[in-house]
Amino acid sequence: MNIQKFADRIRYYTMKELDNLGFGHFGGSLSIVETLAVLYGKVLDVSPERATDPNRDYFVLSKGHAGPALYATLFLKGYFDENFLFSLNQNGTRLPSHPDRNKTPGVDMTTGSLGQGISAATGIAKGNQLAGRNNFTYAIVGDGELNEGQCWEAFQFAAHQKLDHLIVLIDDNKKQLDGYTAEICDPLDFVEKMQAFGFNSWRVNGGDVSAIEAAIDHAKKVNGKPTAIVLDTVKGQGVPYFEELMDNHHVRPDEAGKIAIKESIESLAKKIEVNQ
Repeated sequence: MNIQKFADRIRYYTMKELDNLGFGHFGGSLSIVETLAVLYGKVLDVSPERATDPNRDYFVLSKGHAGPALYATLFLKGYFDENFLFSLNQNGTRLPSHPDRNKTPGVDMTTGSLGQGISAATGIAKGNQLAGRNNFTYAIVGDGELNEGQCWEAFQFAAHQKLDHLIVLIDDNKKQLDGYTAEICDPLDFVEKMQAFGFNSWRVNGGDVSAIEAAIDHAKKVNGKPTAIVLDTVKGQGVPYFEELMDNHHVRPDEAGKIAIKESIESLAKKIEVNQ
């Protein structure tokens, strides 16, 4: 599979489902597209047929508001069809705004209350360790989410338990709900902090699928410690309109915004040669 092309398709369908709904979490969904492409296109040992296999890899989207990007990915991997995808946040949907393991095929953990997803991922990794399994647990957390103290309790536990089959991916897109993370509650250097908490940690370009893949490959070879990969990303990544929009966390576009979104979707469609 060409991972960059897979990322382009994830970005296109993420935009399509949110445009169909008319509003939503554009910024934080777009910033994790490349990471999801690497995970589901190359790394994760998962498939719709193995959805309940305890030996599969597990994935937890701790920053649950980025659910639309995960849904687009699961659709492209065959977990459900296009009509299901475009039911996002509609009445009676099985695709709620934040992932729900009881509603959506392919979702391993219900998330949305920030800070709780990484605790759950740590518990999954510990459970697999106790069961003697060799599978991996991956979790994406947000930079703003790491304002939550619960995250750091989970990290401390993971390091103490030597959960070397837990790989945490920190989406450092520099923004959260109300502005820049550095201005709201300066996180300082995530790599240094994670190392201080007992993790292997390093920073990679979160828009470069090859760099992300190489970082994960390296993390899987480490013994005795969990790993935190800090993803240097841009909120709204891959869509210039959203990259340049200051308030791009949750967007209810005005008329000009709606036009810009349609134009962005058309540009993405041309890139992946989709007939709309």
